[in-house]
Amino acid sequence: MTTMTASPLISRWSGALWSGALGICAIVAVIRPAHADPRAVVELFTSQGCSSCPPADKIIGDLSSDPSIIALSMPIDYWDYLGWKDTLADSRFSARQRAYSRMRGDREVYTPQVVVNGSTHVIGSDRAGIENAIGKTDKGIGVMSVPVTMSLSGKQINVSVAASKEPAVSHGEVWICSISKSVPISIAKGENRGQQITYHNVVRNLLKVGDWTGRPESWTVPIENLTRDGVDGAVVYVQDGSRERPGPMLGAAYTSLH
Repeated sequence: MTTMTASPLISRWSGALWSGALGICAIVAVIRPAHADPRAVVELFTSQGCSSCPPADKIIGDLSSDPSIIALSMPIDYWDYLGWKDTLADSRFSARQRAYSRMRGDREVYTPQVVVNGSTHVIGSDRAGIENAIGKTDKGIGVMSVPVTMSLSGKQINVSVAASKEPAVSHGEVWICSISKSVPISIAKGENRGQQITYHNVVRNLLKVGDWTGRPESWTVPIENLTRDGVDGAVVYVQDGSRERPGPMLGAAYTSLH
């Protein structure tokens, strides 16, 4: 995954300067706040070449309409050899799925697989299992406890992560995803040949914004760092651990880019 820490492209502001910047932006642009305090981040590892995946893809579409859930599709590339190269796949998502498996200490890497709040995996087509996992992980220490806000102002996204509410939660990595809300794909070969499947909240890029240390932190991200054909939304999440050892989700927010 591409790492981008504080730089001319993603700048970090002190609390006072951040407040002043928001005041100025309010004059020159309309700020659109993200949905606040979601209860879960649900990541689906899916593939256009997997015949078991379409029901899971539909469930992610259903979950994406719930403002209390941030549902993401992360297409993997390890089934490409079966006769159809996934047009949305990214090897970084395959690596992320394997990193989750290492953290859990199992070898459970499959499609469709859902990871809920960075800690529990469920078969992606099991809607009841996903809901149960959301309820179970929500009780974990620090899980989705850190308020995250995101707003669009002019040509930049403003990201703010609040102070920790729990002493045991004092560190996390802040990442921003650009997403395409709905992507219809006509599949010509492989296990799903002849089908047109719509993928929802497809992650198209993933950039590290910075490190959160338990205190209030703020950053700005130029929209040009995220945009590409079909991108129309963004998700920011704060996650314990690291790229190689991802832990529980501590907080997240979503905003539309259009």
